[in-house]
Amino acid sequence: MSTTAPDPLATLGALPGVADAVDSVRKAADRVYGHRVMRRRSNEVTAEAALRGARGSAALSGADWNLEEVRRRTDFSGDDESQVIGAALRLTAEAGQLLSIWRQSPLRVLARLHLVAAGGAAPDDAVGRPRLAGEPVDEPLIEAPLPDADEVAGRLEGLSGLILAGSAAPALVTAAVVHGELLALRPFGSYNGLVARTAERIVLIGSGLDPKSICPPEVGHAEQGRAAYVAAFEGYLSGTPDGMAAWIAHCGRAVELGVRESTAVCEALQRGAA
Repeated sequence: MSTTAPDPLATLGALPGVADAVDSVRKAADRVYGHRVMRRRSNEVTAEAALRGARGSAALSGADWNLEEVRRRTDFSGDDESQVIGAALRLTAEAGQLLSIWRQSPLRVLARLHLVAAGGAAPDDAVGRPRLAGEPVDEPLIEAPLPDADEVAGRLEGLSGLILAGSAAPALVTAAVVHGELLALRPFGSYNGLVARTAERIVLIGSGLDPKSICPPEVGHAEQGRAAYVAAFEGYLSGTPDGMAAWIAHCGRAVELGVRESTAVCEALQRGAA
């Protein structure tokens, strides 16, 4: 008699309330993809979603700039906040280029994302690799206990294995787990929050839920606020069914708010005002 290994991501998808969040996200994405502007001007919506997503992700990492200031600036090499904005912009530009590699080697993609985020701002030997024992982590906002380097290595391999094995779980569930696990591990010396949120976006794009990258969850995470983000993340860290379901629902709401933002962009383009 053959047996099939359990699918842990699909198990999370069966948690109470998660199916409703998944359904709500799918309906929201379908609505914005059905907008008449998407037929001829989807590239403009994608570009604007990338900009707004980068601004939102940077805000959660302590650089809460006005959207027009992010749009106007060309030099992000100055103070710490400028560097965070620059890193977020580089990551959103890179996300869509890594889909084929993500399906084959998620760990290579994560290394690449950290390299892109750091942009020469960190010591060369610390960029693009998981941290070693004793190396510090600079991560604003997340104050949870830091796993040691051995645990990080093992859990990264486990996460990679889950992704490579595939799952029947909805895209939202997989994206939320990837995001939460990277926040929990903080595998790099810097920019872990930015990398985690970019990885969430890559999963949503690659799954087919958001192939044109117009549903930026970073917008929604920022709009719900840093306190709500941390509180939901504590649910992920708890590992309890209720906590995991709350984190997945929080990520789902973030996607829906990203959809609302892009819908507003579509409406502005339709009026000729964007």
